[in-house]
Amino acid sequence: MARAPMSRAKRAVWYVILFIPFFVAIWVPLFNRVEPSLFGIPFFYWFQFLWIVVAAVVTGLAYVAKV
Repeated sequence: MARAPMSRAKRAVWYVILFIPFFVAIWVPLFNRVEPSLFGIPFFYWFQFLWIVVAAVVTGLAYVAKV
């Protein structure tokens, strides 16, 4: 069964949502610190790994939405 095409406004919203993980990953001053650590892992590392998971989830949701 074919689905109706997504409107331009909804597609634009998904593009902005997809851009957020990219923007956070390249904005180094946001996570360039050691504290707070999580289980002994400095913030710099665990924050980046967290955004890998967030980016994968956002990409999966955009795929399911057929953007």
